[in-house]
Amino acid sequence: MRLLTHNMLSSNIKGVTNGFPLRVEAEKVVEKAVEMNSEFLRNMFAKIDWKAFADASRAMGYAELPEEADSSMLESDEFLNRFHHALLELHLEEGALVCPETGRRFPVNKGIPNMLLHEDEV
Repeated sequence: MRLLTHNMLSSNIKGVTNGFPLRVEAEKVVEKAVEMNSEFLRNMFAKIDWKAFADASRAMGYAELPEEADSSMLESDEFLNRFHHALLELHLEEGALVCPETGRRFPVNKGIPNMLLHEDEV
């Protein structure tokens, strides 16, 4: 699972009022090379919750992103490369996503998050 996907997931357990961001518990992270597309990165930047994104990248062992970012940083090739790497090349292969409100763990196996709810959570 890429951090692009992580940044768009939230817990939808009944009664949860703030299920975003899911905390990442990484057991296995792999890197997969992807061709960089600067225009895609510039368009995605506005849709990313930066704090959640940067925290998740650190949880996956990548600490090269700044704590805060703004659109002016998109003019820097160094920033774009780091953003690209974290967003598209880091993959959570094994681990879990944890609801910030309930602590419910959603397993990630073979890169696929299992967000299915139990009957009492619907």
